Amino acid sequence: MGFLKKDTKASVNTAPAEDTGVGTAADVEAVMKKYDRESNVRIWEGWQKQVIRYLMAAFSVYSIWVTLFGKGLREVRLTRFLAMILIIGYLNYPAKKGHSKVNHMPWYDILIMLLGAGGFLYFSFNAKPILMQATKITRNPMMVAIAIISILSMMELCRRSVGLPILGVVGALLIYTFANVRFGKVIYDLFYTTSGVMNTPIDVCAKYIVVFIIFGAFLERTGISSFFIDLANSVAGASAGGPAKVAVISSALCGMVSGSSVGNTVTTGSVTIPMMKKTGYKSDFAGAVEAAASTGGQIMPPIMGAAAFLMAEYMGVSYAEVALRAILPAVLYFTGIYIAVHLEAKKLGLKGIPKEELPKFRVLIKKIYLLAPLVVLVALVSTNTRTMQFSAAVAIGVTLLVGLFNKDDRITYSKIVDSLEAGGKGTITVAVACAMAGIVAGCITSTGLASKLITTIVSVSGGHAMIALVLTMCCCIVLGMGVPTTATYCIMAATCAPILTSPEIGIATMAAHFFVFYFGIVADITPPVALAAYAGSAIAKASPMKTAFNATRLAIAAFIVPYIMAFSPAILFVNTNALEVVQICITALLGIFGVSAGLSGYVYRRMNFAVRAISIVGGLTLLIPGALTDVIGLVLIVGVIFWQRSAAVKKAVTA
Repeated sequence: MGFLKKDTKASVNTAPAEDTGVGTAADVEAVMKKYDRESNVRIWEGWQKQVIRYLMAAFSVYSIWVTLFGKGLREVRLTRFLAMILIIGYLNYPAKKGHSKVNHMPWYDILIMLLGAGGFLYFSFNAKPILMQATKITRNPMMVAIAIISILSMMELCRRSVGLPILGVVGALLIYTFANVRFGKVIYDLFYTTSGVMNTPIDVCAKYIVVFIIFGAFLERTGISSFFIDLANSVAGASAGGPAKVAVISSALCGMVSGSSVGNTVTTGSVTIPMMKKTGYKSDFAGAVEAAASTGGQIMPPIMGAAAFLMAEYMGVSYAEVALRAILPAVLYFTGIYIAVHLEAKKLGLKGIPKEELPKFRVLIKKIYLLAPLVVLVALVSTNTRTMQFSAAVAIGVTLLVGLFNKDDRITYSKIVDSLEAGGKGTITVAVACAMAGIVAGCITSTGLASKLITTIVSVSGGHAMIALVLTMCCCIVLGMGVPTTATYCIMAATCAPILTSPEIGIATMAAHFFVFYFGIVADITPPVALAAYAGSAIAKASPMKTAFNATRLAIAAFIVPYIMAFSPAILFVNTNALEVVQICITALLGIFGVSAGLSGYVYRRMNFAVRAISIVGGLTLLIPGALTDVIGLVLIVGVIFWQRSAAVKKAVTA
C-alpha cells in the first residue's frame, strides 16, 4: 500500500445507490473488508476510542522527535519503534475478518501484544550488555525465547494487517534458513543484529517514512485534494470525456500527497466516478480509469510511495535524485492513460462538462497558497543541505500555517490530533511490511541464497536480459498481489535486482530498481487481487474483475515503461544527453499512443482487427531502442493515422 489509508466513510458519496448509480460508503467498506486486510480494524467507541486516538497521536509525535533529535544506538531506537508498532497494531487489528464487537479485545490478543512488545522493550533497555555478549546471547534459553516470541508476534500482526502472501515468502525462507544454518546463529542474526528484523527497511521506515506519512496526513486536512480536483476540472473538464481526464489529472496530483493507490481511488473516485458515469462512460471503465490513475500516484514525484525512500537507501543515492529520475516515467504513465480515455471518449462520442458548471480558474488561483508545503518540501529536499526528516518536519509546520489561513477549511486542534492519529495508523502496515522484508533480507544473507538465485535465473534465461526481465516482472506482480508496495520492493530489491544487475544480464542499477518498483505497484490493478480496482468497482457499482481488466489495459504504459528503462536508462537521465532524452520521449509517447489506439480500437473511426494489430505492433516497435525499429514503428503508426483519417473523411463525404 502507500502512506495513508483513507476514511472511506467520509470520502464516498453516501446517497442511496439506487438514486445515483454510485456505490455508497457501505458498499466500498464491504468490498474492502473482503479483499483488503487494512480495512478490517477493531471498533472502538467512547473513552476507549479517545485513549487509543491519543495513543497513536503520541506515537506520531514521538516518531517526529526521534527522527529529528534522537541519538544513540540504532538497536535501541528501532526496538522501541517496533515495540510501539506492536502495541498500536494489535489495538487496531483483530485476529480475523468480520470483527464487529465494539470495545472488545480478547485476552489472548492482549497477551501476544504485551509479550511481543515486552521482548523488544527488554532488548531496548538492556541493549549494551546484550550486544557485548554477541552470539553467546543465544546460549541463554530466556533470550532465545524473547527473540522467538517477539518475531512471531510481529509475524502475527503481519498476517492481520498485511496478509498471508508475504508470510508465505517469509515462512519458506525461514524453513530453508533453519535447514542450512545453525539454529542459534539464525536467532541471533534475525533479532539481535541489524541484519534481520532491524535491517535497512525498518530503519528507513523509522527514520524517514513515518515523518512523510504524518506530513501526508496533515496535508490532506488542508483541503488540498479538493483543490486538485477543482483545478483538474478547470483545466480538462470541458474537453471530450472531460470527467475521465479530470480523474487522471487529479489522481496524479493527489497521488503526490497520499502515495496510496486504494486511498487515492476512494478520495478522488468518490467525485470523479459519478461524473464519468453521468457523462456516458460504462461503470467498469469509470472505476478502471480512477484505479489506474490513482495507482500511478505512488510513482509521482515529489513524495511518491514509501518505497522511494528505500530505493534511495539501497542504491546509495539521495531521495531527491530518485524523485528527479522518476519524472519522465511518471509523465509517460499518465500520458498513456490520458490518451486511452481520450480515444474512448471519441469512440463513444462523449462530451465534456458544460463550462458554466466548472470551477473558475481565477477563483482557484486564489488558493494557490495550498501548494506552499509541497513547494517548501521540494526546495529543502533538492538542496541536499538538510535531512529528509528535517525537510518533512518543516513542511508539516508550513502545512499548519497554511491551515490557519485557509478560511474554507481551517486547521483546528481536532484536525491536528486527527492528522497525528492517521499518521500513526498509516505507519503500522508499512512498518510491519518493512520488518518482514528485513527478515527476508536476513535469511538471504545468512544462507547466501542471493548468489544461488542469480545462478539459477541466469541459467534459466540463458543470459538473455528480456527473459530475466519477464521472470522478474511475474515475480513482482504475483508477490505484490495484496502485499504493500514497500514490502514487495524490499524483497525484490534483495532478490531480483542483483540478478538484473549481474554482469550476465547487465541492466543498470538504477533501471533495475525502478523496474521492480514499478511492477510491485501495478499489482494493485492486476487481477486476480487488484485492491485499487476493487475500490473503484465498489464506487462505480461495477464488476470487480471487469474493472481490474480495464484498469490493466488503461495502465498499459506501466507494463511498457519499465522495459524502456531497462534497455534505455536515458529515460532515467542515466549516462545520457538532452538530445537522447528528447528522442526517447518522442518515440515512447508515439509508441504508447500506438499501443493505446490499438487496444482502444479507435483513432478517427473504429478499427478492424488487422489495423488494431498493426497499431499495436507499430507502438511496440517504437518502444524498442534502436534507429531501425524507430523508423519501422513510425511508418506503421503514421500509416495507421493516415488510413484512419482518410477513411473518416471519406465516410463523412459520402454521408
